[in-house]
Amino acid sequence: MKKVVVVGFGFMGMTHSLNIFKNRDLVLVGIVDKDIESIESKLERPEGNFTTGDIDPKNIQKVNKYRTLSECIEIEDFDTVHICVHTNLHYEITREALNAGKHVLLEKPFSLDLDECEAMIQLANEKNLILMVGHVLRFMPPYQKLKSLIEDEAFGKLKFLSLTRFSGVPLWGEWVQKQSSFGSSGGALFDLLIHDIDFVNFLFGTPAQIRSKYLPGRLSKHDYISAWWEYPELLVKVEGGNIFHSNFPFQAGFIAEFDKASVLYSTNDPDNIHVSNHDENNQIKLEEEDGFYNEIDYFKECVVSNIKPEYCSPESALESIKLCYQHL
Repeated sequence: MKKVVVVGFGFMGMTHSLNIFKNRDLVLVGIVDKDIESIESKLERPEGNFTTGDIDPKNIQKVNKYRTLSECIEIEDFDTVHICVHTNLHYEITREALNAGKHVLLEKPFSLDLDECEAMIQLANEKNLILMVGHVLRFMPPYQKLKSLIEDEAFGKLKFLSLTRFSGVPLWGEWVQKQSSFGSSGGALFDLLIHDIDFVNFLFGTPAQIRSKYLPGRLSKHDYISAWWEYPELLVKVEGGNIFHSNFPFQAGFIAEFDKASVLYSTNDPDNIHVSNHDENNQIKLEEEDGFYNEIDYFKECVVSNIKPEYCSPESALESIKLCYQHL
């Protein structure tokens, strides 16, 4: 079994911890959080724009807790670090983990500083360690199914694709203190819509042109984005943001027009993809899988086999950061 430490026990730290507990090949040996006294109480009031499941408090009680990664490294014997802190801490903590000889699964966005992204990739290569950035959409069943429909041309060639992602402004956890700081996450562009930006890049690569409009919100000058990505034979629309009131329900999805059918997916109906043509409406039942679990299991397999995460490489995560900047 591979021993894992999670750094940061907010919404994403809890999500990673839950899926580590689910994986028979992983054991969570440490949680690092500056507020260790509140770790167990956080389970009673989980925060986030959607739920990923509940953790058994008894499992958390058995895990050692530390205020800093340095302290954890001195005491614990472990293999990998899952870093789930605010973006402005990614570089510092990732470097510390890699220099300690630990493989790293880093939550997106990689870093707002392109030089920092390059430096993390270089350090991982020098240390012969696995570094992966958690772009979970690549591992989610509806988006994996969309990818296969495009590649297999099951409904003919793709003619148009629209991806959307909306939520209320986050007013929970450290967002409350950091909502005026661009450096905390980069706003909705780098923290929310980057999911779809990364996925389109994953599917098709860099477009010939990006035309973008954006609006300011409480977190940044670009908390709503509407963009058109132009490819030689394809037009893709990417839209989303968190300019809405905090209780606005999270929703995401895609619409794809193929030669022979139109395809719709929404988180409002998470179990099905809807397929329509001129004669009928059908549904594709999605696999009962969790994208976060799939992502963590893939990272584990890369560590066990000592192979680079080609399906979700840090180089591709860097390209997604560069594409975010092209929207400004």
